[in-house]
Amino acid sequence: MNFETTKNFASQLDNNDSLAHFRDKFWIPTLNSISKNTNSSNEKGKEKVVYFCGNSLGLQPKTTKAYIEQELEDWKNLGVEGHFHGKNPWLSYHKLLTNQTAKIVGAKPIEVVVMNNLTVNLHLLMVSFYRPNQKRFKILMEGGAFPSDQYAIESQVKFHGFSPDDAIVEMMPRKNENSEGEETLRTEDILKKIEELGDELALVMFGGVNYYTGQFFDLEKITQAAHKVGATAGFDLAHAAGNVPLKLHDWKVDFATWCSYKYLNSGAGGTSGVFINEKYADDDSLPRFAGWWGHDEKDRFKMKKGFIPMRGAEGWQLSNAQILPMAVHKASLDIFEEAGFENLRQKSEQLTVYMEFLIENFNKEQSKIKIKIITPKNKLERGCQLSLVFDKEGKKYHETLTKRGVISDWREPNVIRIAPIPLYNSFMDCYRFYEILKEIAV
Repeated sequence: MNFETTKNFASQLDNNDSLAHFRDKFWIPTLNSISKNTNSSNEKGKEKVVYFCGNSLGLQPKTTKAYIEQELEDWKNLGVEGHFHGKNPWLSYHKLLTNQTAKIVGAKPIEVVVMNNLTVNLHLLMVSFYRPNQKRFKILMEGGAFPSDQYAIESQVKFHGFSPDDAIVEMMPRKNENSEGEETLRTEDILKKIEELGDELALVMFGGVNYYTGQFFDLEKITQAAHKVGATAGFDLAHAAGNVPLKLHDWKVDFATWCSYKYLNSGAGGTSGVFINEKYADDDSLPRFAGWWGHDEKDRFKMKKGFIPMRGAEGWQLSNAQILPMAVHKASLDIFEEAGFENLRQKSEQLTVYMEFLIENFNKEQSKIKIKIITPKNKLERGCQLSLVFDKEGKKYHETLTKRGVISDWREPNVIRIAPIPLYNSFMDCYRFYEILKEIAV
């Protein structure tokens, strides 16, 4: 498609967008709501912001309140009997999320369960899948991974009696002879490093999408390479689930976990999801930290000693379901089901390509500042996030954008992350961002 830098063209794209009506299913903040000192009677302040921060916290579906109120009503009217006689009985509430979750990550229902929070799940999974010995003990991860992953992996390594300096291998982008670096990792370099580590490698533990650059790693090839040398492959999909197409079962990934409050729009601190490959469904020899909700549900309430795990991912559960966070999550999953992930991915690619076009034209049209996009240009290697580096005063421009009603986020040392989300962002949002950029660059 040949894009144009006009308001009419952006409007035309929105008019032709079959998913445009999903925007009305979300609460979009106004300038007044994000500013402490704006006069509420100011018409300008009543404008909806350009919300490009769904990669940090997704917007609230308008149905969320009703989903929570349903469970509150059952609690009010039924008390403990809500576990059995509520509209959505709490005893099996987590099962309501299983099929939809499996579709989003490309899994079989037996391979997924919604539980806990992301870093808790990462630790629980590493108990089972990081089993080092004196020969095979190293973990390969991307350099500059999200800090929580770094802390979790470092503490797991120490727990097993190894030094992080010896056990953790971080992959960094290439640098040339002048120490000028590339922004993202090359797949061939990752695969080569896995081969080099060979029988010293116990686990490959990457983010599915790097939080800083927005690079979507080739999880299938990484998994194949890990298995070839006898290592396991696990992924933190915090920035991937609900954002990029995933086929965890087909790719033979060993395990993965993700949060639900970013692209899955399930509220701050929302519940997490877990994938554990079907080949481990009946493997009760794997070590795990057990809890009663992971015990065989046929005998769960007999209160006997001796843990017998549920088949599949459910066998890693610890405690009974977090009903209110799961109700929030269900509201969003129902919207994903209605929209269809393939449709969302198609729009996501078009939004980011259009945004890329506008930024490139912005660079051509003025000389005061230049913006570099460090996210891979290949749409197959990214989701809907674009990471922008301003050639000067990036943080100041981020603060100015926020005051003008563009909600993005700043990541040290020098990146502004923007994420046009296909469920609730429009092409006009992209155009407004472009117009505001031109105004503040004067």
